[in-house]
Amino acid sequence: MSSQLKYKRILLKLSGEALAGPSGYNIDPAVLEQYSKEILEVLNLGVEVAIVIGGGNIFRGVSGQRSGIDRVQGDYMGMLATVINAMAIQSSLEKHGMYTRVMSAIKMEQVCEPYVRRRAIRHLEKGRVVIFAAGTGSPYFTTDSTAALRGNEIEADVLLKGTKVDGVYTADPVKDPTATRYTHISFQDVYEQKLNVMDLTAFTLCQENGLPIIVFDMNKPGNLFRLASGEDVGTLISDDI
Repeated sequence: MSSQLKYKRILLKLSGEALAGPSGYNIDPAVLEQYSKEILEVLNLGVEVAIVIGGGNIFRGVSGQRSGIDRVQGDYMGMLATVINAMAIQSSLEKHGMYTRVMSAIKMEQVCEPYVRRRAIRHLEKGRVVIFAAGTGSPYFTTDSTAALRGNEIEADVLLKGTKVDGVYTADPVKDPTATRYTHISFQDVYEQKLNVMDLTAFTLCQENGLPIIVFDMNKPGNLFRLASGEDVGTLISDDI
């Protein structure tokens, strides 16, 4: 691994909606292709890569309630949606020559491994991309919470939240043209200003365990590479200011 790298092991959080591309649903092959190339570049640097993917492009548990689906049942349906996305990412990454493992919090041995922390770390050490699927395996938890939990469990150096925006702003930049982007902000300031970064459970898990978060635009080519190389991209959330 290059001595210039800032992060040895990263947890990349991607939303299901991001995989959908412009259509807003299903899986866009062009997005898969772009993300795979970005991840390959980082892997070739010597960075260990773990991924948590949402399922909102296929099914979202909370919205299922509006259809009369029980909340717990809907959350499990959402977890299964993340497995579909994880398998899609796995296929795309392997097409680009990477070795991968999908590890699911819900056992389904025919398509992926059950999640075991020590095994996940060993896969990462061997240079495999590990994709965590099926959330935490329990209802009422978001995939942001999954990312925070898994990131801490595998002792990641940073949680990278790939979004459609280029960081955390003082206000919603769509509604407020005067909003400015933070380059670095503390956990406490995010909480006090009620900035919408992650759900409170996920955010608290990161804060209490000292896991920094970087919110960045995953759709801009090269951003992931620049982050891994130590460049200031997006917004860094940490108490080390």
